[in-house]
Amino acid sequence: MMTTEIKEGLYYSLEHEWVRVDGEQATIGITDFAQHHLGDIVFVELPDLDGDFEAGSSIGVIESVKAVSDMHTPVSGSVVAVNEGLEEAPESLNNDPYEEHIAVLKMSDKTELEKLMNSKEYAAYCEKEE
Repeated sequence: MMTTEIKEGLYYSLEHEWVRVDGEQATIGITDFAQHHLGDIVFVELPDLDGDFEAGSSIGVIESVKAVSDMHTPVSGSVVAVNEGLEEAPESLNNDPYEEHIAVLKMSDKTELEKLMNSKEYAAYCEKEE
């Protein structure tokens, strides 16, 4: 069984995305669990700036040597920033998935955070997924 790093103070989705909240802004990325299962990431398609997304909808694509996966947003909102560095170095998601975010959204409904897991709940969820 692999060891998965799970950071305290973040919110987690069932699709293995994390959310870091700062006021009205939600920074979104993929978890260590997700990048382990994807394998070597070779391409990331980022969402459009100013794009509006509903919670659970696809905001981009992550392609690895093993698979192509949709990246979902755990919260609704409008994209205010994307991590353009991933276009040149998508593998940085493998190296540090909690520092390399995908996008930042201005949340339209902060109550959606209540549907996400905390670090302890997510750790238990990952154990079942193994």
